[in-house]
Amino acid sequence: MKRNPPHSSPTEAAQRTGSAWQPLKQSLFRALWIASLASNIATWMHDVGAAWLMTSLAPSPLMVSMVQAATSLPLFALALPAGAFADVFDRRRLLLMTQGWMLLAAAGLAFLTFAGQTGPVLLLGFTIAIGVGTAFNAPAWQAIVPEIVPREDIPAAIALKSAGINLARAVGPALGGIVVAQFGPQAAFGLNALSFICVIIVLYSWKREERASSLPPEHLFAAMVAGLRYARHVNGFRSVLGRTLCFVFPASALWALLPLLARQELGMSATGYGVLLGGVGLGAVTGALFLPRLRRKIAVDKLTAAATMVYALVLVALAMVRNAPLLVVVMLASGAMWITMLTALNVAAQSVAAGWVRARVLSVYLIFFYGSMAIGSLVWGALATALTMAPVFMLAAVLAGVGTVANRWLPLASTEGIDLSPSLHWPSPMIEDAAEGGAGPVLVNIEYHIDSARDADFRRLMQSLRASRLRDGAIGWQLYSDPTVTGRYLEQFMVGSWLNHLRQHERVTASDAALQDRLRTFLQDGSEPVVTHLIAKTTRP
Repeated sequence: MKRNPPHSSPTEAAQRTGSAWQPLKQSLFRALWIASLASNIATWMHDVGAAWLMTSLAPSPLMVSMVQAATSLPLFALALPAGAFADVFDRRRLLLMTQGWMLLAAAGLAFLTFAGQTGPVLLLGFTIAIGVGTAFNAPAWQAIVPEIVPREDIPAAIALKSAGINLARAVGPALGGIVVAQFGPQAAFGLNALSFICVIIVLYSWKREERASSLPPEHLFAAMVAGLRYARHVNGFRSVLGRTLCFVFPASALWALLPLLARQELGMSATGYGVLLGGVGLGAVTGALFLPRLRRKIAVDKLTAAATMVYALVLVALAMVRNAPLLVVVMLASGAMWITMLTALNVAAQSVAAGWVRARVLSVYLIFFYGSMAIGSLVWGALATALTMAPVFMLAAVLAGVGTVANRWLPLASTEGIDLSPSLHWPSPMIEDAAEGGAGPVLVNIEYHIDSARDADFRRLMQSLRASRLRDGAIGWQLYSDPTVTGRYLEQFMVGSWLNHLRQHERVTASDAALQDRLRTFLQDGSEPVVTHLIAKTTRP
């Protein structure tokens, strides 16, 4: 597998390769992309059937918006344990299990709907069940991208995956509308169940290379805590989460209320609603084709600001326009802006996630994404019930426009230039008394003797090192200076157990190595950092 030059970011690498189609040359990525495209087409047919069925069973804005909320809430509630599962256990096996679960849930809904037994509560229940499968599928599905394509192709691969989803959005809703109109929603549910078989076949044939480690896997709860700790201390991730909230919450108004807008205010059939969603998908596919070129020419924060403003105008159009052909054009614009934002956010989230914690970091991102989608859907549905849809769309447009100011305080560019490939430059400490991994806590002391003339710069650099220690497993960190010896400093951090400290040695990255190389330039001539380990011992009277 080809590697990037040291310290290059995925975005920079994408600028060098410049091909939007490069990842499709990887046979596994190509097979998964085609299989997931077929499955996503069927999923959109399923979604059209579910939303349209609810407009017949309980045609209120709140109940219709709850279909979208029921899809998103499991991803919000279960994303973190799902991310821990994907990092601790074999991702291929987890994906096989989630695909099988969603197959059974979709097949069950198809059977009961065919039998005429599906009501609003049952429809929401099966929607939640499929959402549970999606929740455990999503972090692992996104985390396997760096495993199946070279690092320089990650942005293009993410854009292609998004394009596949939105190509499905272009085709699936239109097909779903036809299928629902001709054969009923149960046919769409049944086709969705069959589509999962394609993905299962490809996943079953994948011979995934296991990551070698001499250490036992983390316990699930400890893995979740480690993921949250990493997400808290990694540079730039707060910007990703903040920007996700600012965009997705107002943007969810479109997804929550579009079915009711099509049926009640435009008088459309299921086919017409499918055409509207098809416009979103076609716009997204078109946007994905031009996105790599735009990312090379326009800084990511300027590009996302422009996309957010255009999406705000789309929401204004939904409030004012009641002409179906014109709204299809508006949907084209919404799809292009949607994929621009989602690709930028996803690439930024991938860029800050080291391999050992990638699924957990992405799960935190998904919590914010789907939490914003679910809560937004409920809020806009409740407001549309109390008011009408036009003022609700206008309010969402205002919030989206205000969200563009987040660019200044939450720049996505801060996630670029981080090389998180494993460096393994720390030697493993050989301490016989710590043979049992549960021993601890462990206190690590590192003594430095630095050039006193560069004291202030050294302390600033140590703050970056502090973040590195904490995100890799330290539960406390402090820097001490010796008032009696000029230039003598003691770095001290604590780790919960000896086993966790050994995991720290496996987690160090090329970016950490570069930081420590810079640190060595501050040392006095001939001096080296001196490392000692102290392990807590229980004393009894």
